[in-house]
Order: sequence, then C-alpha cells, then structure tokens
Amino acid sequence: MNSKNQQLFSKAQNCLVGGVNSPLRSFKQAQAAPLLLASGKGAYVFDYDQKKYLDYVLCFGAVILGHAHPQVIRALKRQLDQGFSFGTTHETEVRLAEIITGAIGFIEKIRFVNSGSEAVIAAIHLARTYTQRKRVLRFSNSYHGHADYLFTDVIAYGQKEALTDIFQQAGQDIAAVIFEPVGGNCGVIPPDKEFFSQLRAITKKYGSLLIADEVITGFRFGFGSFSQLSGIQPDLICLGKIIGGGLPIGAYAGGSKLMDSLSPLGKIYQASTFAGNPLVMQAGLITLKVLNSQPQDYKKTFRLAQYFSDSFKRQIAANGLKIDLINYGPMFSFRFPAEDSFKVFYREMLKRGIYFAPSQREANFLSFAHTESQVEKTLKAAKPVFSQLKKGASK
Repeated sequence: MNSKNQQLFSKAQNCLVGGVNSPLRSFKQAQAAPLLLASGKGAYVFDYDQKKYLDYVLCFGAVILGHAHPQVIRALKRQLDQGFSFGTTHETEVRLAEIITGAIGFIEKIRFVNSGSEAVIAAIHLARTYTQRKRVLRFSNSYHGHADYLFTDVIAYGQKEALTDIFQQAGQDIAAVIFEPVGGNCGVIPPDKEFFSQLRAITKKYGSLLIADEVITGFRFGFGSFSQLSGIQPDLICLGKIIGGGLPIGAYAGGSKLMDSLSPLGKIYQASTFAGNPLVMQAGLITLKVLNSQPQDYKKTFRLAQYFSDSFKRQIAANGLKIDLINYGPMFSFRFPAEDSFKVFYREMLKRGIYFAPSQREANFLSFAHTESQVEKTLKAAKPVFSQLKKGASK
C-alpha cells in the first residue's frame, strides 16, 4: 500500500501544477521522491508518514530560529485571537519597521510587501521612475526572484573590466545595479568586498542607484544587513525571509528622499492588500527581538557551521572525492563534478534522515536551533554515502 506521502502527492499532482507551488519542491533535479512535510520542531521536520529529517533547508533560509519557536508560536496565537488582516496600519507593523530601520543605519523608511520577489520588482520600479532611466544591470549566477523580465543587462559577477565597459558605453541610461552580497542560488558565492566598492563608486559616478538584494542575507550574519558588515551603503535594500519569522514577507527600504517618492507622498504608485498584515508582523517582530537578545547565538551558529564544513571537507578528502563544499558563515552548498553523483548523494542522505536542498544551485543553512550532536549525526550519516561514491568513482 502506498504511504501517506505518496497518496497525498498523487492527489497534489491532480490539482497543483506538477504537484507543487514552486518547482524546486518537486525534487526533480535530484530525481528523488519529493518530501511532503506535516510539521517541524527546532532543527527537525516530519513527513506524513512520521519520518523525521534533520533540516538544513529551513524553508530556504526563512526559519533562522528553527521550526515552531515557542516565542513565535505564542505571539501568533495572541494575534489570531485579535484578528489577522485589517488592511490598515497596525502597531506591530510600526514596531517591526522601527526595529529594522534602527538596525540598518543607512535606511530611514521601509515599505513592506509579501515576498522577496515582490520587493525586488517594486525596488526596480522605484529606481526606474526615480532616475527616469530604463536599463537595469544584474550579474550572471545571481537570483532576484521571478523578475528576470525586468533586467536589461547581465554581466559576469566580479568582472571589473566588464562593469567599467558597460558604464562607459551606457552609464547615463542605467537606472540601477542590483547585487547579492552573498550568492545563494547558484551555490553559495562568497562576497567580493573589493568588487562591492567598485559597484558603489561607479553607480555614484553615473547617478545610478545601487540595490542590495538581501532577501537571503539580511539579519543572517548579524543583527542588521550584510551591506553594513561590508562597509557598503546601497541606495536601496531588499529584505525578506528572516524578517518575517518564517511567514511570507518582503520589504524594500532606503533613505527618506528616495522612499518618499512613493505614494501617498510621491507619485510612484505601489500597493498591496496583505502587506504589513499583523500576523506576519508579529512573527517578524518576535524573531528579530530574539535575534537581538541573543548575539552569542550568531557566534555559536557560525562556529558550528565552520566545524560542519571543515569536518565534511575532511571526509570528502579522505575518500579522494572531487566534491567541493563552499561555505560562508551559516550558508553552504555542494558542488559535485557530475550531476549523477550529486543525485546519489542526495537520495542516500535523505534515506538517512538528512534533508539538504534538492539542487546543487541552492544554499543550505544552519539555524540557531542546530546543535553539535545534530551535526555529528549528519557527519555519521555521510560516511557510508561517501564510501559508496568512492566505490562508484573507482569503477
């Protein structure tokens, strides 16, 4: 008899496109049966057959405190009793905005939306209208949600000459340049702070706006933005994931002069029915309060992530495998020489209760809830899998 997971996915395929609402959830790239998750607690998630998995995906980075954090749950229950969507400004919305603008020193005003993609789309619309220019530059191997149709120019990341060339040719027409401080959707790409400095200098020279897409990085490396930690001050910043405490959210923010161009103060119109709704704001507010009150947990998570990465790399080297593990802070990704070997690794780890992102292009994460014993469990699970890959490579 089929498992509950299989039965549910069969039903899902009849009414959802491919059985999912986001392509990666199909696990097609790993050629694995997709996980259908019923619940989560801390660093673990549970499927409909009650199998437990140690989670390094964390809703693609949105759940930094771990699943079902008790303080977040209590806040959500309180808000549910009071109502959860009014279509007006709400006290919790103001409090969350105050915390974010206070934590990120270079922003003065913020506008909440419902997803990271929506934040990027709105920020680009603002940049184009504000500058009265049309061209928007992004970098290859970067990801900014489902907004590819908005970008007119793409160059290789970190290529200083290419950046100089395009600005010399068309700088007066470029409204904005958007970048990810740490790449997370083509594997983890560590920051290039020297390149960031060039980005800031050249956009200022030509009057273009610099947009930092920190949907993934915001509040992940410390209490605030990664741009601050890098010493870079963009004109606009896009946020998401962590600031919603695991619920749907996005935001874009900047200085008052720029942000006050938005309606109702300015002529640039952008609106949303559910933006700033009290339920999401409560989850975000409590999450940021916990993060701010536990700075030592950032350091603990970074140390644990480094131990995880170093130990994994030793296992890989001991088996003579040509696998890269790229890590930066609590983010990491795998790079296998062949897609088939990644698929074997992924499926075998999943069988052993370890849930990694089902694509080499996606980042994995450690949360504040992960422990050293859980990392050891992961390393133990990986040993026979690497041995299996070694045998396969020697054939």
